[in-house]
Amino acid sequence: MKVRVKFSKHGAMRFIGHLDVMRYFQKAIRRAGLPIVFTEGFSPHMVMSFASPLGVGLESEGEYMDIEISSPVSTEEALETLNAVMVDGIRVVDFRKIPEEKASNAMALVQAADYLVKFREGLEPSFDWQAKLKEFFTQDSILVLKKTKKSEKEMNIRPLIYDWKLQDDALFLRLSSGSSDNLKPELVMDAFFQYAEAENPPFSLLITRLDLYTRTENGFCTLGELGEHIG
Repeated sequence: MKVRVKFSKHGAMRFIGHLDVMRYFQKAIRRAGLPIVFTEGFSPHMVMSFASPLGVGLESEGEYMDIEISSPVSTEEALETLNAVMVDGIRVVDFRKIPEEKASNAMALVQAADYLVKFREGLEPSFDWQAKLKEFFTQDSILVLKKTKKSEKEMNIRPLIYDWKLQDDALFLRLSSGSSDNLKPELVMDAFFQYAEAENPPFSLLITRLDLYTRTENGFCTLGELGEHIG
């Protein structure tokens, strides 16, 4: 049975890299006693894959990993046993059965992500940043220099910003995500400060990833909505 696990990551755990999070869950699943399936061969490992690795320093309300279990475990039981062995800062919030076909793989499904961007206290811009943001997002084209491992290229990121809105002292963003056209909120904010002709102080932003989405004929839906709770 293929299962999609949704978890949150907060506090000091935001400084833990993806590989360490993966190793942590391997140990936690053993401690929780879940009947996880292992690969065959000389060096067996847990059947486990993550939807979209989270950058170091970012918090999250909606991270996903897919696992395979050899016998059914109810959603209620899985949440209870997993959270009993979680460390402070990581909490499992959902556990759903997903279709068996390869196309249901979380990593391949990701097409968008929601973020909430705030300024750290005392590091807010000295200008009216909310008014300037409204101007910034009215542009038809937002050109940035995007760096890759091999080169740099200028690209228009405006089509990759699917939605935005101001929420009190924060900025909500829905951005293109996934293996192609992956847009990070940091790049959007760098472009904004360049537009505003202002300096963005290092470590001024607090960024939380809220959820991950795929696109269906009815619009965006979260990766969790593609599964069903186990009774």
